[in-house]
Amino acid sequence: MPPTTKDLRLALVQSDLHWENAAANRAALTLQLEAIQEADIIILPEMFATGFTMNAAACAETLQGESLQWLQAQAAAKQCAVCGSLIIAENGKFYNRFVFCDEQGNIHSYNKRHLFRMGNEHHTYTAGTQAVVFSYKGWRICPQICYDLRFPVWSRQPANPYDLLLYVANWPQMRRFAWRTLLRARAIENQTFVCAVNRVGTDGKGVYHSGDSAIIDFRGDTLTEAQHQSSIVQAQLSWSALQRFREEFPAWQDADSFSIAADE
Repeated sequence: MPPTTKDLRLALVQSDLHWENAAANRAALTLQLEAIQEADIIILPEMFATGFTMNAAACAETLQGESLQWLQAQAAAKQCAVCGSLIIAENGKFYNRFVFCDEQGNIHSYNKRHLFRMGNEHHTYTAGTQAVVFSYKGWRICPQICYDLRFPVWSRQPANPYDLLLYVANWPQMRRFAWRTLLRARAIENQTFVCAVNRVGTDGKGVYHSGDSAIIDFRGDTLTEAQHQSSIVQAQLSWSALQRFREEFPAWQDADSFSIAADE
């Protein structure tokens, strides 16, 4: 069934990742993407080219690198947006950067704000300082990355500034309960759709990931959820249902005002 006006079709690509092997990951993901026939946005996991490695000096790419060129080529071929996060080197620093490429070659990006100190990410990468909201096909999208999920203030903004909160992750199975619980909390408190893509499989450090990629609606109800293997799950988001819910239950109008001080 074709989407109605402003409805959005999402395809979540939950995949195992080859450790620190960008060429192998691009090849494997290319095969997975061939199965997607209709989508407006295809979402890949965090650090989809390498896995969640702290070996940034060896694995980082630039914005002219092969993985970003691959994203752009896939977006053009599939005639939709394709996104995920990459290790990007820029001005002598390394970033865990979410990159969104549309079918016209336009790029939106976001640098991960909350760096996972238990994995020494804060010693390797530079934290982002700006929350990002961009528009695509009439939808306002707020991208975040993995550990950002634990910090609700970072996604809490007044007056419904976005319609889709999008997470990409390498979230371990041992903290699966937190992942599944917090995704629903973010959807409920922000009265928004939440889309979250996690990897599966064991990484180069021996950490196992169970996936649990999901699309959740503004009530906290799960529209679709992946199991614990490489797979693609899809759902269509209803623009009219979101707007109707916000009008009929305008809790957002009573939200507290606050500001976030940027790190110096």
